[in-house]
Amino acid sequence: MPPIDLTYMLGDRRVKRLGYGAMQLAGPGVFGPPRDRAAALAVLRAALAAGVDHVDTSDFYGPHVTNQLIREALAPYPATLTIVTKVGAVRGPEGSWDPAQDPASLRAAVQDNLRHLGLERLGLVNFRVHDGGHGRSEGSIAAGYGALAELQAEGLIRHLGISNATAAQVAEARAIAPLVCVQNLYNLAHREDDALIDALAADGIAYVPFFPLGGFDPLQSATLDRVAAAVGATAMQVALAWLLRRSPNILLIPGTSSVTHLHENLAAAAVVLDAAAMAALDTIGRGGA
Repeated sequence: MPPIDLTYMLGDRRVKRLGYGAMQLAGPGVFGPPRDRAAALAVLRAALAAGVDHVDTSDFYGPHVTNQLIREALAPYPATLTIVTKVGAVRGPEGSWDPAQDPASLRAAVQDNLRHLGLERLGLVNFRVHDGGHGRSEGSIAAGYGALAELQAEGLIRHLGISNATAAQVAEARAIAPLVCVQNLYNLAHREDDALIDALAADGIAYVPFFPLGGFDPLQSATLDRVAAAVGATAMQVALAWLLRRSPNILLIPGTSSVTHLHENLAAAAVVLDAAAMAALDTIGRGGA
């Protein structure tokens, strides 16, 4: 198969398609401080040293923990770095994920992200559609996304995205203000967004899968293991490599708190999958083992 382009436009910037997700730098359950602060800082610095130019975070990771770590490790930020954050939830005293979708809460969240990251303007903010659970909810996103569009007009946000959204909500957002990315659950085994990914690619809009390796339930598949053994890579590297070949607009943000694991993830860009391997992997999300 021909080589793939490992860069894509994210708003008005061309970024490498393999980025880094900071969620795992917080404590257990994405709540509280990291077990090893020095190790967390080291991972962030190693990511930039390895050429990562797209970091995903949120002020509700911790809360505040990952943004504070990013600022400590990486500021002053290089001009080439794109930091993407998300708003739409807050953490309860015991770590619950509570919706915070009203305009006042979203404005407060944007201000918190600015303060903890040490920025005057956020490069990209995803509106996380959230109903208290982890599934997608139907309904209008006009009030929340519209509130972020107002903050964008005030100069506090450069670009907007949406997360955990249905195709109808994506269309609604695009009618309100330009949308540069969609961040939804998608991986080898969870393929609900196949049509949406293709439609976004046709319009030059980035798609960023969260839980690209399965999240709290890591991908497990005999087919995945078999392909990985054949190409001399780990199963998780193959899962990431499949996403890179799945569509040119897919940007990856695998997270880790380990420098070794970080480099393993980034090495997925060099994994070569031929047509037979891609066809075998494609069966996983269509009922294959």
